[in-house]
Amino acid sequence: MKNKKIKLSIVVAVYNLEKYLPRCLDALVNQTLEAIEILCVDDGSTDSAPQIVDEYAEKYPGKVKAFHKKNGGEFTTRNYGLERASGEYVTFVDTDDYVELDWAEKLYNAAKKNDADMAVCGFERIDLKTNKVVATNMTNFGNTVRNIDPKDDYILFINPAPWNKVYKRDKIKDLKFLPFRGFNDTMFLASCYTRMNKIAFVSDVLYHYYLRYDSQIHTVNKQDVDNLKKYLLEVKNLYIKSNKYEEMKYILDAFAFLHLGTSVMYRVSYDNTVDMKQMLKDTIKYLDDNFSSWRKSPFLKLGYSLKRGFKHFALWGVSLFYKLGIPMVYIKIYRFLVDKLKIDIKF
Repeated sequence: MKNKKIKLSIVVAVYNLEKYLPRCLDALVNQTLEAIEILCVDDGSTDSAPQIVDEYAEKYPGKVKAFHKKNGGEFTTRNYGLERASGEYVTFVDTDDYVELDWAEKLYNAAKKNDADMAVCGFERIDLKTNKVVATNMTNFGNTVRNIDPKDDYILFINPAPWNKVYKRDKIKDLKFLPFRGFNDTMFLASCYTRMNKIAFVSDVLYHYYLRYDSQIHTVNKQDVDNLKKYLLEVKNLYIKSNKYEEMKYILDAFAFLHLGTSVMYRVSYDNTVDMKQMLKDTIKYLDDNFSSWRKSPFLKLGYSLKRGFKHFALWGVSLFYKLGIPMVYIKIYRFLVDKLKIDIKF
């Protein structure tokens, strides 16, 4: 491995979950892509996960590298691994998930063949308790290669998680996962778009993501919302400094509406301590003050949405409720579909 150029660095964020870690690592060490490095970053685990990581590093020298650090949260773990990665491309894996054995090869080859800055594959969302597949995502783009176009909103509908993607490391090596819980994935991906021109898609389901309902993504409170608002502004400033904002403002402003107004408002509505009417009022003011083009976005017009399919039409519908001043109606409809009809909805 010393004489080989590393094609792909895989950063594995490890924090406890000793039960699932061997399954995750077995899939990684047996990848069909050669010349990979697996950077296991233990974030101060309190179970046997550190010992498991060390055992794999000893068994697979040159392929698995073990790092142990003081607990600081998932964002610090990913940043730690990214700083130490040496591959041409880099990716991230969560330890309670697992990948297909050709996950790395198919993503790397798609990116390399097309000189893409990022490659994205399909994934399954699986209920950890029942082991049932809840949904299959990111297969609708097919096996295609697309340029980032400020007149095309397709990047809004790429899932924000980092684990079903490989990134050209030189493009993103100085970016950081921001220091707040729950949505740093989203901010990282939005930041990546300031450096990227081309994205390759692999329609195969190569990543298996397990839903744990005690995870951060399922528990959102007012502080999380305030943090998201703060870091959305940091991302906007990055676009401005990169001379990308004027070109990409309709994309970024619609992005802010999609994630803050649509996704996060739905999640925080489950916190009974939150005054949702005031929260929604504050959110509308925040969007108007900082991402004002969402009201006149070409991507949130009925004619455009009807031509683009259900997700676009649904997002237009949400924006209509907001523009009419009745966003709480959207929240109630969304919760009815998810809670009562058990429909898994992801924009």
